[in-house]
Parts: sequence; C-alpha cells; structure tokens
Amino acid sequence: MHPSVLLLSRTRRRAQRGQAIVLGSLSFLVLALMVTLSFNLSHALRRKISLQQHSDALSYSMAVLEARALNYYAVSNRAVASAYVAGNSLHAFMAAASVTGEMLRASGDNFVIIAGLEMLKCPTCYYKCIEHCIHAIQAMKISGEFKNKGREYDQKVKGFESDFNEAMQGLDDMVDGIHTAQRSVHDKTIQAVKDGSSHGLAQLKEYSAPGASDLNSSVGSINANEFNCAVDGMECQGSVGNSSPEARARVMTEISNATRSGWPANRKISAMGTDKPPYLNSDFFKELKDIPGEGRYLVSPHKGTAKTVKSKGSVDSGGQSGGNEGTTLAAHEEGRVTHWWKHNLMGSTEYDSDVWSDENGGGHTGNGAHSGQHRFEGVNAKALTGCAGSGNCFMKFRANPSSDRDWGQPRVYSYLTMAFRVGNTRQAPWELNTKGQVRYEHGAQGAGELTVAPGDGVAMSKSLVYYHRFGENGWQEAPNLFAPYWRAKLHPFKQGDAKQVLDAAGNSDASQASQAEGVPL
Repeated sequence: MHPSVLLLSRTRRRAQRGQAIVLGSLSFLVLALMVTLSFNLSHALRRKISLQQHSDALSYSMAVLEARALNYYAVSNRAVASAYVAGNSLHAFMAAASVTGEMLRASGDNFVIIAGLEMLKCPTCYYKCIEHCIHAIQAMKISGEFKNKGREYDQKVKGFESDFNEAMQGLDDMVDGIHTAQRSVHDKTIQAVKDGSSHGLAQLKEYSAPGASDLNSSVGSINANEFNCAVDGMECQGSVGNSSPEARARVMTEISNATRSGWPANRKISAMGTDKPPYLNSDFFKELKDIPGEGRYLVSPHKGTAKTVKSKGSVDSGGQSGGNEGTTLAAHEEGRVTHWWKHNLMGSTEYDSDVWSDENGGGHTGNGAHSGQHRFEGVNAKALTGCAGSGNCFMKFRANPSSDRDWGQPRVYSYLTMAFRVGNTRQAPWELNTKGQVRYEHGAQGAGELTVAPGDGVAMSKSLVYYHRFGENGWQEAPNLFAPYWRAKLHPFKQGDAKQVLDAAGNSDASQASQAEGVPL
C-alpha cells in the first residue's frame, strides 16, 4: 500500500477515537446530572411527605385538644347542673323541716276551732253546758300546747340554718370554681391551636419534621376564632351571634329541673289518701296524736316541690318553654291537717312553708324557723366573658344552622412551610452548590440554567371536631355540651376553606389556583 494512503487511514482512526471520548464525556455529564436530579427529587419528596404528615398530625392533634376540651365542658356542665339539683334538694329539706312548726301551729288552730264549736253547743245542750265549757277550756289548753311545741320545732330547725347557708355558699363557690376551670381550659386550648406549639404540640415537629416552620399565626387566629365560635357567649367572627344571657340561662335551668330526683321535684299525698308524709320523723306525728290525748287526725292533702325558677311565686307552676332564666332556688311545702276530738267535733287548717334563695338574700315563711340570709347569684348571672372569677356561668354550644359551617362544629387548620433544599453541600453534596443550580453554555444557543433542588414547600391540612353519640342512632342527636361525645378527624377541604387559609397565609397564587374548576383539594 502506498505510504500516503496508510497515513490517511491512521489519521481517521485517531479522529474517531477522539469523538468517542467527547461523546462519552457528555454522556457521563448528563448521567451525573440525572443522578444528581434524582437525588434532589428524592430528597424533596421525602421532605414533602414528612411535611404533609406533620401538617396532618398537627391539625389532628389540635382537633383532639379541642375535642377533649369540649368533652370536659360537657362533664363539668353536668357538675354545674348537679349543684343546682343539690340546691333544690337543700331547699326541699329546709321547707320540709320548716313545715313541722307550721303543722303544729295549724293543729293548735284546729283546737281553737274545736273550742269554739264546744262553746256553740252550750245554748242547744243547756244541761251539758258545763261539760262543753270544760271541753272548750281543755281544747284551748291543747291549742296552747301545740303552739308551744311548734316553737320548739322552730328552734330545732333554726339550729341548722347556718349549715344550710354554708351549704348554699359552698354550692355557689363550687359552680364558680368549675367555671373558672372551664375558662382556664378554654384559654389554654385557644393558645395551643393558635400557636401550634403549646402544651406538647412542639414535640410533633421535633419528631416528624424538624425543619418545618411554626404554624402560620394568621391561620392560628382562624383556629382560635373557630373554637370560640363553638361556645355561645364567646367573641366570634363569621358565625351566628351570641344568644342572650337569659336564653343561655334557660338551657341550664331546664336541665337542672329535668334532672331533679323524685323527692325534691314532687312529694305529694292525694286528698283521698290516709298516709302521712313519709319523710317527716315518726316522733313528730306522735306529737300530733299524743298532745290531744284522744281523738284522731289526718294529714292530707300534702304536697311539696323545689325548683330553679324565675321567682318564688312560680315554684308550683309547670314547665315553661321560655322565660325561666333561673334567678331563684325555691321550695314550697303545703297541706292540711284535720283533727277530730270529743263529740266528733272537727277542726281543719291549712299550713305551708317557703324557702327561697336569690341575689337579694332570699327569704322564708314561716319566719319562726329561720334566721339570716342565703344568697343565690342565679344561673349564668353574668356575660360568659365576665365569669372568670365568679358568676354562675357554664359553657353552652353555639349551633349554626348552616351546613357550610358544619353546623357550628369547629374546624382546625394547619399551614406549614419547609425548605426542601439543605443549602449545605457538605451535608447534601448532591445539591452541587448552595443555590442548587447548574449554569451551562451551549455555543450559539446561549447560556442555560437548571435547578436541581426544589426550594421551599408548603403543606396544609384540615380537621373537624364533631359530635357523635355512640349507638345506632347516635347521629340523630344534635351537638351539645352536656354529653361527652366529641371526637376529631381529618377532614377534606372545601374551596372556601382552602381560600380562607391560603389568603390568611399570604399565598395569593395558591389561593387563586384553589378556585379553579377541577383542582383537587
């Protein structure tokens, strides 16, 4: 072969080997960029998943705190109602004890009547006039003994009047203390759902997403407002207004009256019956029989009741659909005692006693068995926001008729951000540099820029605090704060919810995008 041809062939082979090196280098560069991009995307996805899980956990945990608070209100509201039930029972006991002196005085009046009837028989039975006069004198003496004994019983009742007053004060203090605890729970719950870190919530971030931001403060304010909106009487924006203090008071008044036991609610002996009130001491009834020494007596009809009422005069009235805001605890006892004595002459007299407590110190009849005053502040005596130290307040659920507001059940949101790029090549060498960007030039095509590491990411979540009683028909019961069946769950966003949260967080682009048709929320 000619030497020049051989030289040309070798030169071509060397040129081909040079092209392979260039192509191989470019391939390795592209492969390295793809591996780097893969590492960055994997890291970003892992951070995104961690952030979303943390957002869900935070939203759900805050909802659990609210559910526990609402369940505490339900249980403690029952304790408040029980205080009024106990107050009714105390007044019933005092009225029943006080009526003994009144019954003895009524018995004394019976023998005044009998003495008069004996004297009336003198003109018709002249030959027995002396006998009737003697009987009349004896009847007056018996009357005096009954009235003296009535004063003795008054003194016995007066002896534990101070215990009654102390017990009433203790019940009032108990209600104040319960509501003070309710307000403390409410304030601490508000703080937790507002900052997303109080009362142990900060541990969530430390465990699941250490680099995540704190809960957006504006979103936290939405949570606080949502929780306030669930309690009637608290300041709230965007829901129904507060009901009047009277309307709130009626709720507790009706519940306390409905939960009274049978004895304070209705202790009645029919007019046709012959039984004596079984709760009065048998020694007392012995007085009614032994003082006259002969004859017979009947205590019937007899009835009594104790109730939380608007005024003491309405204690015997039936249930009310409205108007009873529970300003007074009152008890009433009444009946009739009848005596038959010599010649089967009869005297019959009514008796009654009343005991009541109100903001003016209450009162009692008859007066002989009582001394001092017993105050009762009244149910929900103050505006709820003014009951931090005293006032017979309680937590009442504020229902909302709109399904868009989930019937007033509180919603809880979280909105968090986190940097997906580490920003330190020693800790994350796959990011290439602190900006996570690669710049390149392509001849006449110009320069380019590739971001291999995503920047910041966002996650938001929604939970619902909802009421559901156990059992087959549990959903039929309306939400309330007298039964502890509040729960929490993650809940899907609606477009209005998402926009509200994104606007509050200042993410206007995402807010606008959330309103587009077909955007999954």
